[in-house]
Amino acid sequence: MSDFDAIDSLLAAVGPEAELPSPQVRQELRERARLSKVQVARALGVNPSTVAGWEGGRDPVGETRTKYAYLLDGLAAKFAADTAQVTPPAAEPAVAQAPVAAGTSPASPALEDGREGDEVEVLAVPEACVLCGHPAGTRVAGFAQHLDPADCQATAVAPDKPAAPPVQSGTAPAGKPATTARTPRTPRPSERSQEPARRAFQEPSGPVDLIGQAVQGVLAEHQGDVEAATAVLLKRAIPDAMRLLDECRKGARYDVIAHPWIPDILRKQSAKGADQIWEARPKWTRRELPPGRHEVTALDINGAYLSALKTHLPLGQLEHSTNLAHDRRRAGVHLITPPAWEHEAILPNPIGQRDEPGPLWVTEPTLRLLLRLSGPRYGLCEPPQVHESYTSGATENLLEKFRIALKDARDTAIAAGDTVTLEYVKAMYSKFVSTMGESNYNRELYRPDWMHIIRSQAFANLWLKALKAHDEGLTVVRAMGTDELHVIGDWRRVFPEGRGVSEVKVKDTYTATTGADADTGAGMVVGEEHE
Repeated sequence: MSDFDAIDSLLAAVGPEAELPSPQVRQELRERARLSKVQVARALGVNPSTVAGWEGGRDPVGETRTKYAYLLDGLAAKFAADTAQVTPPAAEPAVAQAPVAAGTSPASPALEDGREGDEVEVLAVPEACVLCGHPAGTRVAGFAQHLDPADCQATAVAPDKPAAPPVQSGTAPAGKPATTARTPRTPRPSERSQEPARRAFQEPSGPVDLIGQAVQGVLAEHQGDVEAATAVLLKRAIPDAMRLLDECRKGARYDVIAHPWIPDILRKQSAKGADQIWEARPKWTRRELPPGRHEVTALDINGAYLSALKTHLPLGQLEHSTNLAHDRRRAGVHLITPPAWEHEAILPNPIGQRDEPGPLWVTEPTLRLLLRLSGPRYGLCEPPQVHESYTSGATENLLEKFRIALKDARDTAIAAGDTVTLEYVKAMYSKFVSTMGESNYNRELYRPDWMHIIRSQAFANLWLKALKAHDEGLTVVRAMGTDELHVIGDWRRVFPEGRGVSEVKVKDTYTATTGADADTGAGMVVGEEHE
């Protein structure tokens, strides 16, 4: 290709971008067509979270933008044509609106708590529920499922009895789903997590199987070469984690904004710099030990980031507030003046080692930990002073299915001695956390607030283990990062030993002595490693 051909090719690629309606109109067109985000995402070759981002204010680019504009233009034209052929409202029968309660619509019924519900469609022929796998008479957000938790649990207990479609109070014209005056409320994630019968993602055909299929496929492709297969799986860990997350989000009650507006405090101050959020990473070593020689055990906390996926995460765009009491139904980041910590000699400061005094921005787990420690149960400090916050409505179970799918795959791999799957799963959850901020490796999810919150939850979990060790009579010597806790004493009566996420394993053992004759000075800890 000559230089002029290359220039002509560039010029041919440059053209006016397809125009898009406002984000609100985009959502209205999709909902009016009774299309779920999943259906639109599949048609355009993107993820549902990406469609949610477009409806939240983010614009697609390139060929995807052209396809999205074509879809929206087609929907708008269709509805315009339908409106022209519809009989004027005055000629419509008065009973046409009777089945629908005031303030509701068949596509988005109003719930008792005031939030808008998912798209509910009554099926003429029952389909397999995405939660329990048994016949369901309704489809929510494009996926068949039971609306009543009791129905879903009942089918799981008695699989031989098919679930009958819900009885409707009226009839509908042929070819159109019937609607009721009041659609049953879609169960919330917190309710689902309390019902083991509904955790269908733990079945062999659920999201866990995506991990097994990926590992088997790559091993077959490389003729069983473990090293080569592991290298390939580690490279695709991020997109595979996002695919698993999408599978785990099927039938979920809450919509998530994947690319919301982010306040400046969550943006990096420079290309290689950091934002203003303090994660409270522990970096603490006890200054003095009782006189004598002690055996110290360095404990490794298994799956720290995996466990931290269970934390209160904001669902939507963060909203600013000032001088308000902490609302446990919301989560985000908070500007606080932390309380004085008077227990540095025996326990690390919950906000970590900080050089500068005064207010700082912390995440939800750090604030909740400080509030807990200032309460009547512990009384270890004064309550923190909250000056302002950026928060959104939150749930602790947003990533629960995703977490359990990864945990189950990890447990199975450990039991089978499957190092390939173990390294693959570890890369999936660790890279998922590390790339959801300002990263070029994961453009499907931009939530730096989530990244900081999950990391802080891991740090808070480690701090609580240090507190438990202290309360049980162990001497806490060191707490570092997310997974390192050094103690003196019989730790096995406090923490179960093993490789599970609720267990700990020995990372190292060494001896520590104190005294004026120590090389590093009086009162300092001197370590001597040994097996």
